[in-house]
Amino acid sequence: MSHQSDLISTDINAYLAQHERKELLRFLTCGNVDDGKSTLIGRLLYDSKMIYEDQLAAVQADSVKSGTTGAGKVDLALLVDGLQAEREQGITIDVAYRYFSTKSRKFIIADTPGHEQYTRNMATGASTCDLAVILIDARYGVQTQTKRHSFIASLLGIKHIIVAINKMDLVEFSESVYTKIKQDYKEFIATLNLGDVHFIPMSALDGDNVVNKSPNMPWYTGIPMMEALETIEIASDHNFETPRFPVQYVNRPNLDFRGFCGTVAAGIFHKGDKITTLPSGKTSTIKSIVTYDGELEQAFPPMAVTLTLDNEIDISRGDMIIAAEQQPYIADSFQASLVWMDEKPMIPGRQYVIKLATRSVSGSISMINHRIDVNTLEHIPADALQLNEIGVCNVAVNAPVVFDAYTNSKGTGSFIIIDRLSNVTVGAGMIIGTTATDELKPVSSAERSARFSQQATVIALTGDNKLKVAQQLERHLFDNGHAATILETDTTIELVTTIKQAGLIGICTNANNYKVDINFDCEQISVNDIYTTLKTDKIIY
Repeated sequence: MSHQSDLISTDINAYLAQHERKELLRFLTCGNVDDGKSTLIGRLLYDSKMIYEDQLAAVQADSVKSGTTGAGKVDLALLVDGLQAEREQGITIDVAYRYFSTKSRKFIIADTPGHEQYTRNMATGASTCDLAVILIDARYGVQTQTKRHSFIASLLGIKHIIVAINKMDLVEFSESVYTKIKQDYKEFIATLNLGDVHFIPMSALDGDNVVNKSPNMPWYTGIPMMEALETIEIASDHNFETPRFPVQYVNRPNLDFRGFCGTVAAGIFHKGDKITTLPSGKTSTIKSIVTYDGELEQAFPPMAVTLTLDNEIDISRGDMIIAAEQQPYIADSFQASLVWMDEKPMIPGRQYVIKLATRSVSGSISMINHRIDVNTLEHIPADALQLNEIGVCNVAVNAPVVFDAYTNSKGTGSFIIIDRLSNVTVGAGMIIGTTATDELKPVSSAERSARFSQQATVIALTGDNKLKVAQQLERHLFDNGHAATILETDTTIELVTTIKQAGLIGICTNANNYKVDINFDCEQISVNDIYTTLKTDKIIY
């Protein structure tokens, strides 16, 4: 922190004020395994004097023990790979966040894992970033993970890319190697939405072109990494054209004040602006824009503010305040790119909680249009999405929601998918637009099966206490999220067909055995045993 030490010692208040006014840049490092992501971050921290003496001493001691970087060299990757499991394997497993600042900017770095099975971690780390640093090992050039991470960066709308061609010292700082890799990368991203791309040849281990210009590559006329991070323009990246304010909380401390709290997702709100609230469609005028430090004349992304209105209208959490003349989409279905993050595959029809901005509604993936091979960008038909796979899907929700296309507004065009039972986030999506009605298909048996987590089946119960067991079994199934019904009348072919078409489990107490799928004698088996058998036979899951 040497660049700030004089100001800290002479005027701490001035230093804090200066630090608060600095622009914040969030960026991530990604690439193939062992491309040097953690070493690069360590070098940035080391050369910019952002390491405490005790941290450096500990890393130096660990470097001597490991002997991975050669005699006399510090293994700077140890500054980032803090988890014991990471150090044992020599790789980064989870997203590691680091913070540092220079005279002009504050930085938050997300060091993301390189392994393919941790793609979801990379997507999570990238979701809030302004810039991506994609490392390429100069010895191997553009690899599968290079393409994967570039595609995800494009998908998540990251507008600035630095392609760090690392380990140039191992190819004798060859300009021809650098030029070939640069050309290969440009050819791959020709169809991706990556506009602002910078190429920097470097050696993170030795510090060439990281913070200081390298004398080993006089043919490179560009700027080093640190200078690029300090000067790339990000202020205009936000959408300031279409005002969007998702309401997070209604603040009513007394009878004289009613404010709507939230974070401005897009656009600029001014005091006196005419606004519309959605989905109700009621209109009003902004009376004041309130913050902890006092009232403001305007608010813009990503400011957290409280809006008060001229008149009393009904607004609650999950509603959205917009400019009166600039309407978003309002629909109960939309099309989106989806990153699946759960070990359990995503099957169309299964019910989830969809959280979009501040609104949470129940819904499902109604259809998978295609899966994307992120290595080749090929569109592949799919019936399900496995862990780390990406697809374009239709999403159906049980109530109309307000949204924009992700390319227009990240805050109102992105959503997460939450498992209703475990409350775990299982997917993340970026909205493309609305779904056309001619894209909708009839409900299939597979979709019904996914919705109820069961196979349509007709069960016959026999024995004197069959009706009581049937009621107990129906309750047991219902309480565990399954759909069943008791049939006390004579079972006919037509009735069995109807039950199965509806995707239900029919529990018959007066069945003709040849028309049912499975029989249980209630005198010989308990309700719990019947339930266990259904699970073992994968009738329910």
